[in-house]
Amino acid sequence: MLRVETLATELIGPVSLTVGAGDCAAITGPSGSGKSLLLRAIADLDPNTGHVRLGQQERDQMPAWQWRQRVAMVPAETGWWADRVRDHFDPAHDPLPMLEALDLAPALDWEVSRLSTGERQRLGLVRALCCAPQAVLLDEPTAALDPAATERVEALIRDVIARGVPAIIVTHDPAQAERLNARRYRMDKGRLTPDPGK
Repeated sequence: MLRVETLATELIGPVSLTVGAGDCAAITGPSGSGKSLLLRAIADLDPNTGHVRLGQQERDQMPAWQWRQRVAMVPAETGWWADRVRDHFDPAHDPLPMLEALDLAPALDWEVSRLSTGERQRLGLVRALCCAPQAVLLDEPTAALDPAATERVEALIRDVIARGVPAIIVTHDPAQAERLNARRYRMDKGRLTPDPGK
């Protein structure tokens, strides 16, 4: 279970939200409303106040890098720091099953410079998920993808959730929340409210 209690930054909050094991929360809202900032605050990437817990683990009782291993955030634009795709993956974890599921089996041998926006997006997702995080924060994970690639990514996300991993997804597509069987929330001017009846 991922529990957020009165989380706030200079621009958002306070926000309280609980996502149980194997549950998904989908956040929609206009551009600039604070959706991505909320994910960054939960991941402890920006200064914030409040409490965030993963099960019985309090975020503030561990180093930030350790928290981010447990609660993985996949931003809308993933970072790349080496020339080859393979060099961005932890050799202790085998990404091949997920790469195959996303039709990217040969991608480890590719140069980062040849990747399309959608390929970067999908590879960033695999990079985070193959390390088996205990919760995931996904910022527009299919925004740059065609319908076929979107379907494969959503199937992978459903598989992760089915293993008991809580997920929070920011999406511009209301239908995506339905396809992921997610509870709907709306962010507006830094405030998060349930999206009733949807």
